[in-house]
Amino acid sequence: MDREVVEQKLESLRRCLQRIQAKCPADAESLVADFDLQDIVSLNLSRAVQLCVEIGAHLIAGMDTPPPDTMGQTFEILAQAGLLTIELASKLKKAVGFRNIAMHNYDAVNWHIVHSIAQTHLNDFSEFAKIVVDRVGPAP
Repeated sequence: MDREVVEQKLESLRRCLQRIQAKCPADAESLVADFDLQDIVSLNLSRAVQLCVEIGAHLIAGMDTPPPDTMGQTFEILAQAGLLTIELASKLKKAVGFRNIAMHNYDAVNWHIVHSIAQTHLNDFSEFAKIVVDRVGPAP
């Protein structure tokens, strides 16, 4: 595993989460009404999911296990390996579902749900990052 690659992805994840926190309005109706905020929040949420998948795949590559067939399966494998709780793996797998809708069927995005994710589920990404840091260890 290339520690530097993982650290760069973790830094990108941190920036995405910071951007979501800075730009997501306090109420869902403001997000529904503002196309620019929708773009910023959805893009950074999608990036956060993608980065977690990439980091997870990087961790799996160093294990004696077959690679995941799907993005969501990345988190299942990490849970089976004891790196993630089943609960966190399930939350991250659901985040992949959001990412797929946001990337492939943007017109179907429910902005109230996106607002809820941004307000209540960013800790899932932070928890994942903390687990990865604990696994990878501090930089030399």
